[in-house]
Amino acid sequence: MKTKKSQNIQIGFLLLPGILIFGFFTIYPIVKLFITSFFKWDFGSMFDQEFIGFANYKEVLTDSYFHLAFSNSIVYTLITVPAQMILGLLIAMLINNINKFSISYRVAYYLPVITSWVIASLVFKYVFNTEGLLNYFLTKVIHLTSGNIHWLDSRWGGMSVAMLLGTWKGIGWNMVVFLAALQTVPRDLYESAALDGAGSIAKFFYVTIPSIKGTILFALVMLTIGGFNVFTSIKMITDGNPGHKTESVLTWMYYKAFSTGEFGYSAALSFIIAVVLGILAIVQFRMMDHSKLD
Repeated sequence: MKTKKSQNIQIGFLLLPGILIFGFFTIYPIVKLFITSFFKWDFGSMFDQEFIGFANYKEVLTDSYFHLAFSNSIVYTLITVPAQMILGLLIAMLINNINKFSISYRVAYYLPVITSWVIASLVFKYVFNTEGLLNYFLTKVIHLTSGNIHWLDSRWGGMSVAMLLGTWKGIGWNMVVFLAALQTVPRDLYESAALDGAGSIAKFFYVTIPSIKGTILFALVMLTIGGFNVFTSIKMITDGNPGHKTESVLTWMYYKAFSTGEFGYSAALSFIIAVVLGILAIVQFRMMDHSKLD
């Protein structure tokens, strides 16, 4: 008993630094942020905060700019997530069925994933800028247009460029995840389906999809969370312009905190988004559990 107790004490001392670091850098900021969301905390009241209850939450939920940013995040997620998953799955299936140069193809498609978001965003901004590379090609090289197109000067123009970047960056990750899942599907299932007269399309819908639906739902959960957390591409490409019409929930939160100094508002906004993402994650994880039972 004494030996076991001393071992537990030793384990406790070994875990203590990690627990302290986790508590100080993770738990404490979350608790502090939650408390901040109930106070009037801005540049004018940094040292004298006033408790205002749920006023910050009410302000967020009635703010038209938040509604705009939230709708942009929803549209971004609804478009980029299916696009990444469909293209990633198709590429994974193609690579899974070839023998030569499969590793080279994997590396080529995965390169965008490891490319810096900042660098990729600046490249896309340079390409789609009014005086950028795409307009130069359209006007000076192939003479398709007589004047420059303002790709980034409208809400849906800027959002489309950000969504294109998000899709391009995410295809490789989906390819790797789906390729790993496809390689676990037994070949016997395809052979049995072929004996029953199933073609390629029938095999895809009745063999491939049911066999990897757990992976599909896992990718859906991760990509949905990632879609709502889009920040760098929006910040670097449009910075919310024109007139905050291309803001996402995170860029709007950043603007309210560090440009206007409304830290209480931003804290409340962060917990509202956390609740939304939590609900989405619970629903999607329940879908995963049901798929396992099936």
